[in-house]
Amino acid sequence: MDRDSLLTSLNRARPCHIKFFRLNLFPTSRVELTLDANLLPSKVASPNRGDAADPATNGTAPQAFVSFARDGRDLMNQRRCGMSDPQQFASDNYSGICPEAWAAMAAANQGQAPAYGEDEWTARASDAFRVQFETACEVFFVFNGTAANSLALASLCQSYHSVICTASSHVETDECGAPEFFSNGSKLLVAPSADGKLMPQAIRAIATNRNDIHFPKPRVVTITQPTETGQVYSLAELRAISACCRELGLSLHMDGARFANACASLGCSPADMTWRAGVDVLCFGGTKNGMAVGEAILFFNGKLAEDFDYRCKQAGQLASKMRFLSASWVGMLETGAWLRNAAHGNACAARLARQIGGLPGVEILFPVEANAVFVLMSDTKLDALRDRGWRFYTFIGGGARFMFAWDSSPQRVDELAADIRQIASGAGEAGHE
Repeated sequence: MDRDSLLTSLNRARPCHIKFFRLNLFPTSRVELTLDANLLPSKVASPNRGDAADPATNGTAPQAFVSFARDGRDLMNQRRCGMSDPQQFASDNYSGICPEAWAAMAAANQGQAPAYGEDEWTARASDAFRVQFETACEVFFVFNGTAANSLALASLCQSYHSVICTASSHVETDECGAPEFFSNGSKLLVAPSADGKLMPQAIRAIATNRNDIHFPKPRVVTITQPTETGQVYSLAELRAISACCRELGLSLHMDGARFANACASLGCSPADMTWRAGVDVLCFGGTKNGMAVGEAILFFNGKLAEDFDYRCKQAGQLASKMRFLSASWVGMLETGAWLRNAAHGNACAARLARQIGGLPGVEILFPVEANAVFVLMSDTKLDALRDRGWRFYTFIGGGARFMFAWDSSPQRVDELAADIRQIASGAGEAGHE
């Protein structure tokens, strides 16, 4: 299977060896969740995600603890909780809540606060975004990425407009028609792309192909940063896309579900990657980077945000207890955890790629530039990897994806690499020939 085939199959991705089950961990004991005081935001400073100690017991049993060990090897103390399922890399959504986000949520839970975003936590989170992005942007908080992308695009379009995207973009393959639904019918126009990136020439070809009244008028370009294949647009590429959009009268939307990973990869500021490069609207992802739930939508052109709060309300995205969406952002942004978490995920992806690159029968399909590794292996080898207990997503025609998060264990990454090496050498394929 080549890269183009994988790109066209992303919308038919299927989870493999993913089990959904109910756990009854504590049939006879009261569950206690203990947050280490040393992990409060004011004391979280280390960029190393492997320095947290396991909390000590208080001499009573049985008892369950939540441990925020930063290398992920003891995210939940498996011995005390009775869990034996090892860490997996099928998705960065598998990860738990990072200490900084958890501590901020716990602090927001002290006492009462005004509802529907009128609380101090929401104001503080909005200001934290403005500090990070060095501009007076309009900030809105929603529950998930589908809502963020769909509502943001709807704010840029009329029903007779169209949105230019790639065939592998999340809005095209994984949002169940939500962008079209919330825009009352704006059509998605799929452009050819190289390895999942949308380039100016492809934008221009679609935007200038037809201008008659019988065709939906191109109005917006949406790009994903990093892309669905784990690649990162350079600042030069972003500026070129933006210049093309301005020339053609198109707005530029960025799906930043893993925006932090792109910032960590390029080592640039959020401002340089967005409004300074010509991005009009950003959907900034938090869930995949250590938060329990929540995405932020940033409008760098305030006129585009007109009545956006009404869109959020109508779509069921106005949380009554908004502080529990926004507080985590305070913990993430004010402590720098948003960038540390992403850098750790990127480092784990690079760690795996270094160890398996060049193995016989193993091909890394795309440059590893963020927290994703796409690997092409035979079905026999993939089956052997599953038999060793690994969970991952595969794609029609071959290929597996491994994703790394803030809590990914470097030791566990090495275990995955070791298993792939053994299977590549033929040592682990017995029974699959």
